[in-house]
Amino acid sequence: MGRGAKSFGSPEQNELYTRAVAECGRMLDRLPAGYEADLDKRRDLRQDIHLQLWRSFGAFDGRCSLKTWTLRVAHNTAASYVVRERRRNAKLISFEEMERTLESVEQPRDIDRERALREVQQVILKLRPLDRQIIISYLEGMDAASIADITGLTPANIAMKIHRIKKILAHRIREEQSHA
Repeated sequence: MGRGAKSFGSPEQNELYTRAVAECGRMLDRLPAGYEADLDKRRDLRQDIHLQLWRSFGAFDGRCSLKTWTLRVAHNTAASYVVRERRRNAKLISFEEMERTLESVEQPRDIDRERALREVQQVILKLRPLDRQIIISYLEGMDAASIADITGLTPANIAMKIHRIKKILAHRIREEQSHA
């Protein structure tokens, strides 16, 4: 640090933040895309996640792993962001509501991968924050037990929700293919 520069936070807080970013940085970089479609707003959300994460380490007591804490704070920050932005976004629905609107499943046709990924992202952006948190964590390779630690739900509930969300995502992609 240069002359006159101030140190913020405790050394322990700064060390925990540095370790968390080293361990989970790529996930933290990808996470905002699951909560915000607009690139500028996504950058703001990413910055807010990092700020809230750094602040949270002032209260970190080690009762869960650093990764679990980091992802819990990140997802909670993103979910809070969604609630604040709700007025600007389209009506958020649960995957149960989305599932009720499913039409008959048509045979899939070939579509390009990027289009499919955009469609998946659009469906994820329409989910309520908890459902969004579950599927984003799943897509990051987390298992049901780890997601349960973060969300407070049971692993069985998480597994059921993942199954249902995957079914909806597959249907929406097929639906998009049939309209292409």
